[in-house]
Amino acid sequence: MEIHFKSKALRRLCEESKHAVRTLGPDVARKLRRRLSELSAAQTVFDLHAGRPHRLTGGRAGQIALSLAKGSRLVVSITDNPPLCADGRIDWTQVTEIRIQYIGDYHE
Repeated sequence: MEIHFKSKALRRLCEESKHAVRTLGPDVARKLRRRLSELSAAQTVFDLHAGRPHRLTGGRAGQIALSLAKGSRLVVSITDNPPLCADGRIDWTQVTEIRIQYIGDYHE
């Protein structure tokens, strides 16, 4: 799967392990590296199983969250032109390109 980033700060957090450990702590940084590896290996979002992927609603509708550690989540969305089902919902089985939107605990 192809991975993009909402911001340079998120890219740095995902690509620089030492920065991730300092910012997120060792447990969350370790899980983040694992989830990024799993995302890269997956062909579609539908192939993801680790991290208890779940669709978000409300202000985060159209996004999927993956659990990291200590309440933190990795939130991803579709980059552009989402494939749609006949009923107008996003067809996550066809999504091969994502954008990382947020890393942290959005419940705080």
